[in-house]
Amino acid sequence: MRIKKGDNVKVVAGNDKGKIGKVLVVYPERNRVIVEGVNLIKRHTRPTTRNRKGGIIQKEAPISASNVMYYDTVNNHVCKIGMRKLADGKRVRINKKSGEVI
Repeated sequence: MRIKKGDNVKVVAGNDKGKIGKVLVVYPERNRVIVEGVNLIKRHTRPTTRNRKGGIIQKEAPISASNVMYYDTVNNHVCKIGMRKLADGKRVRINKKSGEVI
């Protein structure tokens, strides 16, 4: 899985197709990500000491990582991510379209 926490991604499939957001959480074992402002669900909660009001809370739910692509904010387009080894042996992610290091 080449999408990391903090990446900007664009949803390419599903109900929220076309939305752009920041990755909040990555679940590599389940191949899912939580993206800010995408796949919002409503959760009915009862009042607790932590949440005194209770009521209906809207929050993001995980979506499949295959439904999102890395969004390059510099060039304003989606692109695939590749891996490259530098001269010092360090592995870095690269933008396959432009060849730049992410």
